[in-house]
Amino acid sequence: MERGSSKHSPRVDDQMSSEVSGLVQSTGTGGSRAEEFRIPEPAGEDQPEATTAPAGELRSGTPQGMSSEDVEARSRLGRFITMTALPGDREALLANARENEAPTDIVAALETLPAGAHYQTISEVWAALGHRNETTRW
Repeated sequence: MERGSSKHSPRVDDQMSSEVSGLVQSTGTGGSRAEEFRIPEPAGEDQPEATTAPAGELRSGTPQGMSSEDVEARSRLGRFITMTALPGDREALLANARENEAPTDIVAALETLPAGAHYQTISEVWAALGHRNETTRW
């Protein structure tokens, strides 16, 4: 006898099965059933942490005039300032960053922006904070 629900058709049973297969078979949280040997072991106490960039650069193809650390820092700033705050002045950016629960270092940096200046993009905010943007876009 084939296992299945008597309340649904076989097509609906298959669809419902595929919807939960990620929870049942993934290695994420939530009680996964993946084989234990597939889960990577953490590094030992005397071993360095695993990294995707052992040579130091976090990403390839960084724009001219910026390092990968600059790109990551500007991206981090952009995570806490949504598009609804732009264009905006210092007060609008600060309010938006606080609303998005920005860390204290981001809020402190935004507080140093000159009052009355309007910013159209995150790149303009980044430059006003004293950092360099890319020299050529494409």
